[in-house]
Amino acid sequence: MPIRIVLAEDNLIMREGVRHLLEGDPELELIAAVADGDSLRELCDREHPDVVISDIRMPPTLGDEGIRIAESLRETHPEMGVVILSQFSDPIYALALLEHGSDRRAYLLKERVHNRAELTAAIHAVAAGGSMIDSRIVDELVRSRATAERSPLNELTAREREVLGEIAKGKSNTAIAANLFLTKRAVEKHINAIFLKLGLADAQDVSKRVKAALILLAETGVAPRV
Repeated sequence: MPIRIVLAEDNLIMREGVRHLLEGDPELELIAAVADGDSLRELCDREHPDVVISDIRMPPTLGDEGIRIAESLRETHPEMGVVILSQFSDPIYALALLEHGSDRRAYLLKERVHNRAELTAAIHAVAAGGSMIDSRIVDELVRSRATAERSPLNELTAREREVLGEIAKGKSNTAIAANLFLTKRAVEKHINAIFLKLGLADAQDVSKRVKAALILLAETGVAPRV
């Protein structure tokens, strides 16, 4: 039986491009293509596809919708594979996708999707319970690890790195919560964990935020793209 696939991508050109790549492969069956996260969730519950191919940023949130759906599917449909198509080479998104395990998860850059073989390899990998990460993302992770092997930033989770990136942009807890679609309590919990891991627990509040931002900027040069 062919691998049953649903596709979620809000960009029409990209959506039709992926559809074209999948057509004609007897081992794959694209059963639906949608443009937003809510429709994707409904399709997963109704159609129970083998594999989901999803963008990261989609309506209704235009945030990290694809990553959050992939995370929720671990609970609701653990047998379902997910291939994330991303325009972001920043490893933070790949780390967020893999934070709770790499099984049945793949992360590919959109700029490489024209390669049919790479896309279909990712689909087959996650359908079989494996994983696949774009080689450019792996290179970025290795480079980051080589330049900051002993950095306290390595102790942060992917979500904590996201929150720290928002702190580095000078945002308040309320603004961070709104931008990352978290509760204010969750943001405060992440920030307390960040300060503890960066050795800033005893500093004054404003000083903590400034010092945490400086640690990030000193090692990366700029705040991560979020």
